[in-house]
Amino acid sequence: MWISILIDVVKVIVVFAGLLFMVAYSTWFERRTVAFIQSRVGPNRVGPFGLLQPIADAIKLLFKESFLPADTSNKLLFSIAPMISFVTAVLSIAVIPVGDSITIAGHEIKLIISDLNIGLLYIFAMGSLGVYGVVLAGWASNSKYSLLGGLRAAAQMISYEIGLGLSVVGVLMIAGTFSLAEIVRLQSGSVFDWFIFQQPVAFLLFIVCGVAESNRIPFDLPEAESELVAGYHTEYAGMRFSVFFLGEYAHMLVVSMFASSLFFGGWSGPFLPPVVWFVIKTAAFMFLYIWLRGTLPRLRYDQLMRFGWLVIFPLALANVIVTALVMILMGTN
Repeated sequence: MWISILIDVVKVIVVFAGLLFMVAYSTWFERRTVAFIQSRVGPNRVGPFGLLQPIADAIKLLFKESFLPADTSNKLLFSIAPMISFVTAVLSIAVIPVGDSITIAGHEIKLIISDLNIGLLYIFAMGSLGVYGVVLAGWASNSKYSLLGGLRAAAQMISYEIGLGLSVVGVLMIAGTFSLAEIVRLQSGSVFDWFIFQQPVAFLLFIVCGVAESNRIPFDLPEAESELVAGYHTEYAGMRFSVFFLGEYAHMLVVSMFASSLFFGGWSGPFLPPVVWFVIKTAAFMFLYIWLRGTLPRLRYDQLMRFGWLVIFPLALANVIVTALVMILMGTN
């Protein structure tokens, strides 16, 4: 019993420490990649190739003055809103398998914190709760710019959460399970077992909705610097701002891990260790996020809403219907 508890504690520490490390260096990766896209150098002064820049940024934000607006509506909500966004994003990794099981001293250790049989629903629940942090930050800041950003985030989440949920229904119909670990195992036979080949439309819809759920360009309307100063975090500074910042990158990483597990076999792959394959696939999706930021302009708000309801939703619904018809014609239970 004590060995089992110790193993679980160590897994939690290792997985969350690894996630925080990836979050920190995702900022460095993005700044270097965008600099390359724009023919700039990027961070290169702090450490070799600028590798210590995330540490320098953390120290700066730690000692930077953080204040509460004098006329804020609710100081408590203003303070806890960043933590809501960060914690809900980080907790999602608990049901994502980062590798196959390993055996140490006769004990089999699954490289997943909790193999819930409703793991996929758990991730959607955490993603839905995350928007509360943004909405509360916008309201509690007592600023019209922040409030508009929070309202935009709520409307955007409602619009694209439906498409995101429908985009994975086809995968669920084929896999017959809500467990992400089992979904990955079903794709571990060969590359052609990956669900990207059976659900290509669902994958494209998932990626678009995932970017929108993360509030990233071209769907970064809740921030929209040219319109709303900085949107929902206009009044934030210091560590409170950095927690929002880390929550955004944690959400990006979780969506990347989720996508690789659903459509690209997760940790499965030849020659290399499973954990290495998982990291490579996650990094590829993170690069896609950054590539989109460096190449695409921001949509107008009416374009954002129209695209979500008149394009994403009908296509996602049609994909579910077509998948069901194909399964019936093929005699799949």
